[in-house]
Amino acid sequence: MEEKELIQDLSEKIGGRFSVSLGINLDRGDSREVFKWFLASILYGTRISETIASNTYHEFERSGVLSPDSILETGWHGLVEILDAGGYVRYDFKTATKLLEVMKDLKERFKGDLNVLHAQAEGPRDLEARLMGLGKGIGPTTANIFLRELRDVWEKADPLPQDLAAMAARNLGLVQATERRETLSELRAIWEANAIAGKRFSDFESALVRLGKDYCRRMRCAACPMADLCERG
Repeated sequence: MEEKELIQDLSEKIGGRFSVSLGINLDRGDSREVFKWFLASILYGTRISETIASNTYHEFERSGVLSPDSILETGWHGLVEILDAGGYVRYDFKTATKLLEVMKDLKERFKGDLNVLHAQAEGPRDLEARLMGLGKGIGPTTANIFLRELRDVWEKADPLPQDLAAMAARNLGLVQATERRETLSELRAIWEANAIAGKRFSDFESALVRLGKDYCRRMRCAACPMADLCERG
């Protein structure tokens, strides 16, 4: 199969950006939409299922709690109620505390606007450091999830690909590199040569993350919709 056909197949069968599936539009870099994705990324960044994290984000949406101010106004007990309603029970107390700390810091240091944080960053690595400096609990995984879908939206968003994406790309025979920076370069070159109209590189990368998370890592080869293209099999 040609690379362009493989990428199209991957997009149709596996899906793309997680933000799009949540109804969040990052394409214009609107501060409100960027913040929504930041909140979702915090939820996804914990060791909890994608379904629970997505359901919990939608509980925040239903409650109208989608800004730093509204999170702070909701308070710890109100946040725990929203988290519990979404099924985020295992990490409810810890996450409520984390959200309050992060929002307080975001408002004090960056006027509650993540676009301001991006503007002040000196480059990709400084951007990651500033994100992880927003209170306790914003670690490399959360920062990576958040920044991955802001590639080509934020100039300085350039995280290394997750191991899950690299694993899936190798299994499909798309890349040979084992070092993540080289993997990113190879994937970018493939996308530039085979870009799908209406999609972004982050859709391609997110599809690889989904494939790696749902199938490759668990070795669910028999159920994988890309199994006939996998070199591991």
